[in-house]
Amino acid sequence: METQNLWKKNLRAVPDEVWKQTSLRVLILAENGLSEISSRIGSLQNLRTLDLGHNQLGELPEEVGDIRELRDFLYLHDNHLESLPASLGRLQNLRYLNISENRFTVFPECICSMFNLLELRATDNQFSVLPHSIGNLSNLRELHLRNNALRTLPEGIGSLSELRQIDLRGNPIEVLPDALSSLPKLEKLDLRWVNTLTPPTWLDALEGRGCLIYR
Repeated sequence: METQNLWKKNLRAVPDEVWKQTSLRVLILAENGLSEISSRIGSLQNLRTLDLGHNQLGELPEEVGDIRELRDFLYLHDNHLESLPASLGRLQNLRYLNISENRFTVFPECICSMFNLLELRATDNQFSVLPHSIGNLSNLRELHLRNNALRTLPEGIGSLSELRQIDLRGNPIEVLPDALSSLPKLEKLDLRWVNTLTPPTWLDALEGRGCLIYR
């Protein structure tokens, strides 16, 4: 068996036999009222997709970072997470990460080591600052930051040369770095529900070159 789909089974705890299925490539544990995940998850070395969304997790075991084959999807949205273990920075092949709807007040630095991320969803948290090292994600195409507490973005954002979309809706943005205007592949900049921004002079030029700006 390569896929174990236990979506919405009202489990409350993961059955022990799951951790014995070391050939699994896809494990779906979403919507089960889970409050913890066993460190035995690190034995699932062939996992490529892990869905832990819509649970009650307050933390993740360090061993998630041992799953080096985890490259397709990691869903952590709609939990009670306030931080991520540093070991997740070892997931350098991961392409899609969703940490939306959690309790993060500090952006997890380990994410900035996930060099092959294509899409990052981090909406509906309480970040007030993004680290300069966000610029390490040079393959990132979509960055979703709706409904956080961001007042600006770091200059490192200018290193995201593959970025196509950035969603900043509902943040109290006051100033945008000029580096944003020079992103060569930016196609969509969403600034709806941002009432605190004095529009920079380069917005019109960005629009003129074909970038859709929602404001």
